[in-house]
Amino acid sequence: MERSLSMELVRVTEAAALASGRWMGRGNKEEADRAATEAMRDVFDTIPMKGTVVIGEGEMDEAPMLYIGEKLGNGYGPRVDIAVDPLEGTNIVAYGQWNALAVLAVADNGQLLNAPDMYMEKIAVGPESVGLVDINAPVIDNLRAVAKAKNKDVEDLVVTILNRKRHEQMIQDIRAAGARIKLLPDGDVAAAVNTAFDNTGVDIMLGSGGAPEGVIAAAGLKCLGGELQGKLLPQNDAEVERCRSMGIETLDKVFSMDDLVGGDDCIFAATGVTDGELLRGVRYKGQNADTQSIVMRAKSGTVRFVDGTHSMNKKPDLVIR
Repeated sequence: MERSLSMELVRVTEAAALASGRWMGRGNKEEADRAATEAMRDVFDTIPMKGTVVIGEGEMDEAPMLYIGEKLGNGYGPRVDIAVDPLEGTNIVAYGQWNALAVLAVADNGQLLNAPDMYMEKIAVGPESVGLVDINAPVIDNLRAVAKAKNKDVEDLVVTILNRKRHEQMIQDIRAAGARIKLLPDGDVAAAVNTAFDNTGVDIMLGSGGAPEGVIAAAGLKCLGGELQGKLLPQNDAEVERCRSMGIETLDKVFSMDDLVGGDDCIFAATGVTDGELLRGVRYKGQNADTQSIVMRAKSGTVRFVDGTHSMNKKPDLVIR
């Protein structure tokens, strides 16, 4: 991939965030998601690449745009796989909560897992804890391993986990170990990536969420030197068959970082829609709007935070061709 692609992709997530941020707190997640998706799709057309969506808004018959298999880019440049979540946290935006993102990941052609739309059990950690955790190990063992790696007591750790009934036992186990918990309403991409930044105060992410989001989060952690392990959790016969159609016969297979994002290079870009531990949300004032984004590349190890001020009267459609 060309290094200039990194900064081009920030424009994509900025546009999605600017479009969806107007819907914060207005109780309409569908409109927020539609605005993000349309804006993201429009800007993708201007990017110098030959891209194929491998993780998107659904199959062709389920989504009008950013569907799996859709071709993106202006037809010039590198051939790449694209994983997108135009609005990671639609409910978060609808209710004005924390950590909604417009986010995407790009890798060389054939290097992103085309993850089925089902639950995936995940464990995510930052660079200090790579190789020390095991998704099949008891919660207490993983907490002790992370605490040792980060020179902390278990009681000092902060664990992020989605606030779901299915996690009741895991939450009890975390509390019994003495660790602190940050319960999330939605949005585990941000939760996973936050484990790699000390200033977020997050040490480890546990629990199950969407498999497609797991791939996007793995791309972010690959850029940061962190780790995500995942196991698909099919809920019915149709989802079991979907796994088998992907060649996954052992349903408890543990997906490593290389399974999720292959090769030595990928790009991760995200723009805050609402405020979070890592990124500030969109700020509007008259005809201007401010955004904060992060863009990272695995091959170079470069991490950039990008503050943008946008003149909405000069690009009312969020794109200048």
